[in-house]
Amino acid sequence: MANLTIGIGDFKVCRKPDVLVTYALGSCVGICLLDAQTGIGGLSHIMLPDSTVAVKGFETPMRFPDTAIPMMIKQMESMGASRSRMRSKIAGGATMFAISSDKFNIGERNVAAVKKILSQLRIPIIAEDVGENYGRTVFFYPETGGMEVRSTAKGNVML
Repeated sequence: MANLTIGIGDFKVCRKPDVLVTYALGSCVGICLLDAQTGIGGLSHIMLPDSTVAVKGFETPMRFPDTAIPMMIKQMESMGASRSRMRSKIAGGATMFAISSDKFNIGERNVAAVKKILSQLRIPIIAEDVGENYGRTVFFYPETGGMEVRSTAKGNVML
């Protein structure tokens, strides 16, 4: 068993019993996907809501849900997973700074974009820990399907 760390704007896929972990989800969102039948899981750490408005220097497709999630699904399918069996869990999307405009609430926009693409891909969200105003770390266990969300604000929660 190995702990595989996912950085900001990246994703990784694995087979059970490996564990996927991503740190410091503020306004970013962690998306866990699992095909429980095969034990193949993936975790993506997206940072911005829409690849079509990418600013120069931020074009990396793994930073956006509309590009990263389909890439992660394709990699999982190449390992033997089936999209029709995939389920998702999401965490993050916090409002980290007091802001007066919804336009700049990146966390809320990230969560909405993640939910939109998962709905379009017909992958149900079966658990979430999103919003509010605190950071999170996510451990995803494809062997059990558990997503452990760790934060100083709420402690450790298993979803």
